[in-house]
This record gives sequence, C-alpha cells and structure tokens, in this order.
Amino acid sequence: MEMWVLGEVGMAVLSAAAMADWVSYYRGDGPDEEEDGEQQEEEGPEAVADYRFSGRDSLIFLVDASKAMFEPYEDEEAATPFDMTMQCIRNVYTSKIISSDKDLLSVVFYGTENNKNSADFKHVYVLQELDNPGAKRILELDQYRGDEGRVLFRETFGHNADYSLGEALWACSNLFSDVRVRLSHKRIMLFTNEDNPHANDSAKAKLARTRAGDLRDTGIILDLMHLKKPGGFDISLFYRDIINVAEDEDLGIQPDESGKLEHLMKKVRAKETRKRALSRLNLYLNKDLSFSVGVYNLIQKAYKPYPVKLYRETNEPVKTKTRVFNGKTGSLLLPSDTKRAQTYGNRQIAMEKEETEEVKRFDSPGLFLIGFKPLSMLKQHHHIRPSQFMYPEESLVTGSTTLFNALLMKCLEKEVMALCRYIARRNTPPRIVALIPQEEEVDEQKVQIAPPGFHIIFLPYADDKRNVDFTEKVPANREQVDKMKEIIQKLRFKYRTDSFENPVLQQHFRNLEALALDMLEPEQAEDLTMPKTEEMSRRLGNLVEEFKQLVYPPDYSPEGKAAKRKQAGDAQAEKRPKIEISEDSLRSYVQNGTLGKLTVSALKDTCRHYGLRSGGKKQELIDALTEYFSGR
Repeated sequence: MEMWVLGEVGMAVLSAAAMADWVSYYRGDGPDEEEDGEQQEEEGPEAVADYRFSGRDSLIFLVDASKAMFEPYEDEEAATPFDMTMQCIRNVYTSKIISSDKDLLSVVFYGTENNKNSADFKHVYVLQELDNPGAKRILELDQYRGDEGRVLFRETFGHNADYSLGEALWACSNLFSDVRVRLSHKRIMLFTNEDNPHANDSAKAKLARTRAGDLRDTGIILDLMHLKKPGGFDISLFYRDIINVAEDEDLGIQPDESGKLEHLMKKVRAKETRKRALSRLNLYLNKDLSFSVGVYNLIQKAYKPYPVKLYRETNEPVKTKTRVFNGKTGSLLLPSDTKRAQTYGNRQIAMEKEETEEVKRFDSPGLFLIGFKPLSMLKQHHHIRPSQFMYPEESLVTGSTTLFNALLMKCLEKEVMALCRYIARRNTPPRIVALIPQEEEVDEQKVQIAPPGFHIIFLPYADDKRNVDFTEKVPANREQVDKMKEIIQKLRFKYRTDSFENPVLQQHFRNLEALALDMLEPEQAEDLTMPKTEEMSRRLGNLVEEFKQLVYPPDYSPEGKAAKRKQAGDAQAEKRPKIEISEDSLRSYVQNGTLGKLTVSALKDTCRHYGLRSGGKKQELIDALTEYFSGR
C-alpha cells in the first residue's frame, strides 16, 4: 500500500491537543520500527506468545548432592547419576540459549556440607540464581563433570545426609519470589536416586509434604526426575505425596526411573518447556453451546536468529525509530496525518486506518462447527500447510474438558472428522478446517508420545486448486515400470522428522557456541541430508544398469553430448521472454486494476518483454506495468 500525506494546509490547522501529541511523538514516544511493522502486517496464526504480555518461563533444577548420586549404578565405566544430571542440565541451558534465551534458569544443590541461600537453610546451596542462560553459567556447570569435577565438588561443597527436603523446596520458592519480572510458568525439577529421604525422621517428612502443598497452592509445578538405584526406585514410599504436575498432565502416569542419559533427557524435554498456546478460542457446536480450547503448534520452523544491531563504542543494543516526513515541507508527520491507498482501475482508493482494519476483520475469532464427514474422505492432497493441535482449555470455561473428551471419543468411535470454520485471530481470514481425532499414546517407559486431542488440518479453497496441462510423453511399458518398482522397494526407509536436522542451522549454532564458550574450534555438524551413495549402490546391485538397458537405446551416452557454448554475438540474438498474455489482455488488466491476479513469475516475464525493470516486489512490478500502459 502507498502512503498519502497531508499538505501544508493540513499541517497549519493542527489543534493544541494534536500539537501536544506531536511534541510527545517527536521526543521519541511514537511507535518504533518493529511496532510500525506490526501495524502494517496481519498477525498470522503462527505468531508465538510475547514475553511482554505472557511473562517468562522459569525453571529450577533441584539436585540431590548426597554421596549416592556420585556412585555408578552398574559398573565403574558408566556415568554416575550426578554426571547424567549435570549433562542433562547443560543440554537444557544450551537449547534455551538458542530457542528461548529470555527464560530464567537456576541450579540448587541439597545434601551439601556448605550452604548458600537467602534463608540460610543448612545443607542447601544455590549455585545459580534464577537468570537468563548464558555461556558463563554453562562453563560453571562444566567444572563439576567427570572425575575431576567430582573431586572439585567434594572440596567446594562437601556432602551431608542431614538435609531437609522441605527447606530445599522453601529455598526454591524464595528464588521465585525474589524475581522482579513477571513469570508465566514456574517449575522445579527434582533429580535424585533416593526414594525415601526421610524414612527415619517423620518431622522432616511432614515438613516436605507441607512445603510441596504450598508450592501447589502458589502454582509452582514440582516434577520428579528419578534415577536408578540398586533395588529399584519406589515412588510410592515418599514422592507420590510430594510431586504435583501441570493441569494437562496425568499424575497417575509416571515414567520409569532413568538409568541412561537418553532416557533422562527424554523425560526432561517433555517437561522443560511450557506448552504455549497460539490462541485460546471457543469451539461453537451451535449458537448456544460452546467450550474453550487451546490451539498449539506441534512443529515450528526453525530460523537463524536475526542479528542485533549494537552501538560500535559500547556494544549496547540500539533501537531504531522510524519517522514519516512531508516530502514538500520536511515537516514531521503523526500517524493520524497519513492515509493508506490501494490502486484499483487507475485510481488510488484512499482509506483511513479504521477502514483498513475493518477490511481485514471478517468475524470474531473461534471455531464454528459445520458438520461431520468420514475420515476416509480426507485425502493426502488436501494437505496444504502444517497442521495445528487442539486441546481443551479448562481455565476459561469450566466443563470444557468433559465436553471435549465426549466429542473426541465419539469421533474416534465413529471414525469421523469434524469440519469447522476457523478464525484464529481478529485480523485473519476464515479457513475451512478438518478436526482429526487422536488417541493418547505412551511408550514402554510410560512417557507420553502422542497426546489426546484433535489435529487441525487446513483444507484448500477452490482457488487453491488448479488444472495442470500435462504434455504428452511416451508412456513406460510394463517391464520398465516393474524394474523401477524393484529399485524403489530397495531404497525405501521409514522417514522420521526428528532424524534429519538442518545442517546449516546446526553448524551456525555450533559456531556461536564455540565462540561463546571459548572453544578452540566448533564441532562439525554431520549433514544427514546427503544421500548415502555407497549404501544405495550396495542395496541396488545391478538393478540400475538393468533399468538403463530397458529405457535407453544401446548407443546412448549421457556424457556424450556437451552443451553448445554461447558465442559472443549470440547475446543480441537471444529471444525475448515468451509471455502467454496478449497486449490487449494486459491493457484490460491495467484498466480494471486487476494486475494483482497474475503471478509474480508472469509479471516478471511481462516486464522483461517490454524492457521494464523486472526485479523487486509484486506491487513494484504492478506499478511499473501500470505506468507503462497508462502512458501509451
């Protein structure tokens, strides 16, 4: 859209109130560049929660530092429970730096000889206060790993079994209270291999249960990350009364104790990050009956983080401000002094800010049930973008979970999907979606691998479908098809999304990690997207040669004919880009203001054909063609 500005007359009749606004705006109170960009762009359904409004996630690692944690479970070569715990915490720190560096993390030891905490509780040592993850904190954790780290830990902190778990929980609660920023999610992860820490002291056991109840009442989640011990870890002896889980988690399903780092990391990953809802909406079964749901992204595309502009002399982040000036007078303009315009039929249609917002607003956000269809009617080609996931939101409408579960069970029982009209946010257009039911699944260790709920599948509109004209080609005979089937069968494998990492992103973050942690050189990321040619050749054997003999003539050689090089004089003889749109049609598009219906590729080819600039955005191409044909 184009910007319209007021002339000198409009600037001369500013009222006193507007002048006060102008002074405030001039001093820097106006919207910055980022906020201005948010006003111009529609808020997409993939927008993630903003820390300024939802608060920050906070996580405290409460680690048992008794002697039993430093003894290997099986053999002397295996990692100790404490080493596994520290490695796990380190992995969370590094992932948080990349994914959500505004979250707050802390490490607290209990069962130490020395103590350090705000309440001066004995045998409780706060190693790191709640703060953002950083390189220095990771380097501090690395000191206590391995055999040398075990010796350093014993010399620095010591061990003492006369601790009180209740006081350790109290110290964690104080850490949350001391934070001055808004916290949206508070969680404690307790790492231990002692299943009954106060078996001989009923007073300490009672205090621990009381403090755990206080945590529950204040909205602090306490998760048990229990590790293997000789004889097995019996959660019913003590911790079943201590732990409390989030509202959307099942207390009755507790994972097994961890004997390996992979299993421990699997448990931690399932708990470390709060499930942030993209939006919380009502699902209307009819105009009088609705319940509330939360919509989540199961998969989020990963990007390189944007570089932060720093002031050269101090390395402090700088903030960019955008100002709009009158082109004739140079006067600074307020947002109220500008309008937006859209070209339509050689005319600029000017609109006020309220009008542009009204154009984008179709209806109030929500899911509106249209009806039900058999699951078999959903085809693979209906998938046009990644799906989202829907889960009941009991905090908004009481009873939502009951009604949601009833709908889920009936859809699973009858093998049907629900069709809905979906408006994610106020300024987003409506979409037709299919709600696909999913049952809960847990693995052998009782760790949830698939939650119960509905997948939101975005269905295509009629405009999204197109008829493709296929060129006539020589069809393959049955023998050739059968041979290719053999090749495909030999090369088939089970694809898993978590088996392939983006090699560019992985190397980028490893380079940053090496710089931050003062490593000699970054670890090289393995590119798992590269085909394993040797393994493929071994599987196929002679099938490729047999297929070539069936398809290509005997004297065919793919390397036999080299491409003819262009001569110096051929440049002038090159044909202009071939365009499918006649000049009369283009004039009609320009006169009706409907050039926007053409694709960017078609617009670029047309601009090249008429010798116009073919680079830039779609609107720039449209403007160039409009100006060209308007002047003829």
